[in-house]
Formats: sequence, structure tokens, C-alpha cells
Amino acid sequence: MRPPDFDELIGPDVGQAERARLRAVHDLLVQAGPPAELSPELEAGPTLALTMQRRQRRGGRRVLLLAAAVALVAMAFLAGYITGNGKGDGLSSGTTMSLVGTKAAPGALASLRIQPADAAGNWPMKISVTGLSKLPAHGYYTVYLVRNGKPFAPCGFFVISARDRGTSVWLNAPYKLQPHDTWVVTKQLPGNHEAGPVVLRPKV
Repeated sequence: MRPPDFDELIGPDVGQAERARLRAVHDLLVQAGPPAELSPELEAGPTLALTMQRRQRRGGRRVLLLAAAVALVAMAFLAGYITGNGKGDGLSSGTTMSLVGTKAAPGALASLRIQPADAAGNWPMKISVTGLSKLPAHGYYTVYLVRNGKPFAPCGFFVISARDRGTSVWLNAPYKLQPHDTWVVTKQLPGNHEAGPVVLRPKV
């Protein structure tokens, strides 16, 4: 029996980093191969001698059982990933995006980590920012999902203190993500309800 084809299992929509990690798990499972067949003694049933051998080899069997459990967990993870991400959204869970300041915020930096989507389709994410200025009263920063080069929808808001000039907050993208989607941070001043000036953009 030929081993399962990795490309058929995963498909072309998985990100490169996630694809490399899954490929390593797949190769280990293929190298392990199927479990060995039972010996004639085991097929014949237990004997006194076999019982004594089992007691002597109990420690070794525990190691083998642990290895088998690890293999099963890896296979279950692979199957779950394929089931949950087979359709693909163009982004792999666990992606971290680096953002850099624009001319409106030179020296600002941020990292945006995208967590796995939940069953309802929410994509939790966490942004860590440094180097932004405190805005006037009722001003705030918005993390915008960008699609086709334009701000598409907000994913969350945050403010910055004058002392820290940075923060780390949880956000959420309750949208069906698409290939080439990205994010920016905009500056929202009082009275402006449209996407404001971009202060952080993806690092090229």
C-alpha cells in the first residue's frame, strides 16, 4: 500500500510556514510505518510463560504505548487541521505580521498575531504596539482589515498613554478572510468616523 500523498491531503491553500510544519509531521508518520503483525504466540492466547514475559517487559511496553499515543495525536491533529481548514482562507493560524510606522508615526512598530479561528468564524488576534503618540480626548487608533488595497472593516480599537506610548490588546476579525488580506493601523481623531491616516502598515 502506497503512503498517503501529502499534497493530496493538504492542498495548495496552506501557508508556507504551516505547510512545512505539517510536512514534517507527515514524514515522521510515513517513516514510522504500520504496526508490526502479532507473533504466533500472541495470536494463540496467553500462557504462564507469556504472562511472566509481559511482567518483565511492562516498562518497555509503556514506552511503546506512549510512542503510539504520540503518533495518534499527530494523526488526529493532521486530520483535524485538514477538516477545519480544507477550504482555506488564505491565512494560516498562528501567523505573526510585523507592522512599521508611516510618515505619520515614524519610529512606531507593532506585531499582529492571528490566532486560530473558532467554530463560528471569529479570528482572535493580538496586537502589541510601541512608539505611538497619545491622541487628543476621544481620539483612538483602529486596526483595519485591508482588502484589495483599501480599508475594508475595523477589527478593534485602542488608545495610548503619554507615558508608555505603547500597549498590547486583543482584537477580533469576525469576517471570512481571503487571500492577500492584510491589516493597517489608522489614527482616528474626534468627529472622524471614516478610516483615518495610516500610522502603521505591514513591513515589506
